[in-house]
Amino acid sequence: FGDIIAGVVASGPLLAGAVIQLVSPYAIRRLGSHRRWVVLNAALQAASFVPLVVAALLGRLDALGLLAVATFYWATGMAAGPAWNTWVGTIVPRSLRARFFARRSRAGQAALLAALLAGGAILHWSASLGEKLLGFALLFGVAGLARAISSWLLARQSEPDPLVQRVTGELDLAPPRSTPGNRRLLAYLLAVQTGVHIAAPFFTPYMLGQSALGLSYAGYMTLIAASFLSKIFALPWLGHFSAKYGARRLLRLAGVAVVPLPALWTFSNDYSFLLGIQLVSGIAWGAHELATFLLFFDAIRPEERTRLLTWFNLASATAMVAGTAAGGWFLSTYGANMPSYSTLFWISAGARALTLPLLAWMPDVRVDAAPPAMRILAARPASGSIDRPVLSDREDSVVEGPLDPEEVTAER
Repeated sequence: FGDIIAGVVASGPLLAGAVIQLVSPYAIRRLGSHRRWVVLNAALQAASFVPLVVAALLGRLDALGLLAVATFYWATGMAAGPAWNTWVGTIVPRSLRARFFARRSRAGQAALLAALLAGGAILHWSASLGEKLLGFALLFGVAGLARAISSWLLARQSEPDPLVQRVTGELDLAPPRSTPGNRRLLAYLLAVQTGVHIAAPFFTPYMLGQSALGLSYAGYMTLIAASFLSKIFALPWLGHFSAKYGARRLLRLAGVAVVPLPALWTFSNDYSFLLGIQLVSGIAWGAHELATFLLFFDAIRPEERTRLLTWFNLASATAMVAGTAAGGWFLSTYGANMPSYSTLFWISAGARALTLPLLAWMPDVRVDAAPPAMRILAARPASGSIDRPVLSDREDSVVEGPLDPEEVTAER
């Protein structure tokens, strides 16, 4: 369908998912359970792979159908997020949360890395046989089966406290109260998202399309995996840096580091050079993400975090779409060729640079806590991955005072 449609499919459907998650409180109240809402969305997300498998086997699917499937995938996936965050807090005992979610994050990262490498190998193999679509059918089938299994496992989890009584009968659509600190933080983050997504959604067609680099699937997946891997290994060190020097300083360094990343792609097409850029990119975006979440947790009132994160997801998706629209307009006007891509990458770098003055007014935060646990939503070539924090990892993770004897027994 061309480079522009590929970019739109990579970011546009996130907006639908961010909107759908706002109605989660109403749906949970009607279903009478967080678990039922999570399992329902997980099962529907698994079903979204069926039309992709059919399309790959038949060899046809129009652009509107592809966009509809991607929108359904993201809508069901993101709608389950807030409910899962609340529900999982009732399953995992407070005294075990920090350790449990840290291990869960590592397991998720390892699984995603293995899937990236395996997926790239399968697509490379099918392409070498002249059967590209067969490889995609296989990947979509395995992905759908994996998500179906996860929905079955979710359904087998307990729900000791449905918490439905805490869900109001009205839609909880009111934005959270804003303070100068979080206003400045949100303004900076949304400006960065817009600047980044002028180019970010188009890295995939740039790397795979014949009009640009024309990498193999194996080479493409290796570049994504390199960014993701460097991000994983850098996070512990970045956590120590933040504890010593503060989250604001980490965010400032990260904000400067992410500015030139897209422009570096215009200097050379040598694969080793691109691999090096991806390794640096993973560290830079890991620092940016960690500092952002630490500021969320420590500069924003605990009772506001869930609602603020929900609204930030919506605002962030809107910024992504705005940036993507600008980048798509540029490529449609000047053509999806190497000179246009080079200009687009420099425009993205310039837009990122314009956000740097906003960093001067960030509130400073020093934290001794470990980096927050993450839920991985997607792997992306420009940033390593799209992650969201597990709020239950931070809320009530430290037990204050003696526990009730029955609660001690339950936790044991």
